[in-house]
Amino acid sequence: MRDGEILLIRKLRGLGRGKINGPGGRLEAGESPRECAVREAREELGIEPRDLAEAGQLHFQFLDGYSIHVTVFRAGDLDGHPSATDEAIPLWTPVAEIPFDEMWADDRIWLPHLLDGTPFSGRFVFDDDRLLDWEIELA
Repeated sequence: MRDGEILLIRKLRGLGRGKINGPGGRLEAGESPRECAVREAREELGIEPRDLAEAGQLHFQFLDGYSIHVTVFRAGDLDGHPSATDEAIPLWTPVAEIPFDEMWADDRIWLPHLLDGTPFSGRFVFDDDRLLDWEIELA
């Protein structure tokens, strides 16, 4: 985040392909969530996030049995210039113009808390990309 904008991506492959999201991905063996966030930002956009702070935890369950636990970080700055890769296209987006209609449905629920600095923990149930149920707790 910087100057009233948030750095989002248009995902080009994998779960959520075509949707707008934040950079991120799967943990590698022996990697901490923070190390994963830095590595994924480097791989997806060619940048190094700085001033990373944990913002929240998200738990996703899909009816097909797939589940994901996500640690969400907020970066105060970055080194480098975001560039498109085969994984993502960078999108600097004014906070007031976040394109929620092109994002996962849960983003409308937890992203405002990331933006205002309120720690959160959420649980979301999906059938494919349709949100069926959710809970969120604020710290």
